[in-house]
Amino acid sequence: MSTAYVVMGVSGCGKSRIGAGFATAIGAQFIDGDSLHPQANVDKMARGEPLNDADRHPWLKDVGRHLGPNTVIACSALKRSYRDLIRETAGAPVIMCLLHGTRAVLWDRVSNRAGHFMPPALLDSQLATLELPTSDEPHVIADIGNTPDHIIKTLIAATKELAQ
Repeated sequence: MSTAYVVMGVSGCGKSRIGAGFATAIGAQFIDGDSLHPQANVDKMARGEPLNDADRHPWLKDVGRHLGPNTVIACSALKRSYRDLIRETAGAPVIMCLLHGTRAVLWDRVSNRAGHFMPPALLDSQLATLELPTSDEPHVIADIGNTPDHIIKTLIAATKELAQ
């Protein structure tokens, strides 16, 4: 059975860019999880209000439903319970690919991007919510301090080992 991948992390870590590049490199379909948010979630975040678990639940189920074999989805997946829900609804085994970095790097990125619905002010709430994957979750952690090409190569090598 083919594997599905979630490129995860807080806002500004590069989920969309790295996820798309990773998908292209492994010949998989890419979906940006932000495109699956209901409008009410987008509106709430645009007002600077963090989502709660009730807001996220239908979105996370939708993320899981879109995950099939040879699919990469960019999705924050910040809590273990969120990742469990995604895995429960996915149509394939799932490997989580965490893009991780310092608050300073993340703040610089979210403060300097234009046109994104999520304001920089929500970064700290995301960092507070983040639960790192544990040893019983198939996952890879990549340092966002590296170049995108290096991160993608890291993901390819590490996920090959996990998928076997």
